[in-house]
Amino acid sequence: MNYPLKSLLAKVSLKLIAVMIIFTCCLALFIYIADETVLENETAFDFRVIAFVAAHSTPPLVSLMKIITFFGSSTFLFPAYLLLIGYFLYKKDKAAAIDIATLAVASTGLMFLLKNIFHRHRPVLTSGHQLLTYSFPSGHSVSSFIFCAIVAYLVWISALKTSLKYVLIIFLFLLSLLIGISRIILNVHYATDVIAGFCFGLMWVSLSFWIMKWIRSRKVIR
Repeated sequence: MNYPLKSLLAKVSLKLIAVMIIFTCCLALFIYIADETVLENETAFDFRVIAFVAAHSTPPLVSLMKIITFFGSSTFLFPAYLLLIGYFLYKKDKAAAIDIATLAVASTGLMFLLKNIFHRHRPVLTSGHQLLTYSFPSGHSVSSFIFCAIVAYLVWISALKTSLKYVLIIFLFLLSLLIGISRIILNVHYATDVIAGFCFGLMWVSLSFWIMKWIRSRKVIR
């Protein structure tokens, strides 16, 4: 085996170990949350968070969260994905466009499948009403994390200055975190829905990115 090939395989192995650690930890936490809160109906943690949020929420904070939560909605993300895919098609990078579309569509489909498997109802709103769609995991948390991770990856491989890359990447993940928090403050999701959503998002991104890189590395070897 020649040296470049051995070096490539070594890097792939290390990356695979890292991906498997991240995937396993997130999967274990997701399963634990699903078992405790959905299957066993242990809601003490969620109701403590709801009580804390209710005691500290203010009208200006709620108004701000309504703006932030918009960036995790399909109203924002669908055209944002179309713009990303259109940009790469314009640049004649069909592979990148397909990768982004695959990540978005597959993750959304799996997320809705999980919602329909667990059938967890949403918190009751202060008005006394309850949203009819299922709660677990939080779709805004999943979708915003995956979208921000994709954009963060594109920023990282871009020609921008390293310092600017770090600033943008930190901003993207803080935005994703705030979107998840906004769902709790607006009382449309339990805290465990949001945590599970981030776990699923991180699982999906880490595994998908590795698979895509592995496929491309095999094409290079060939």
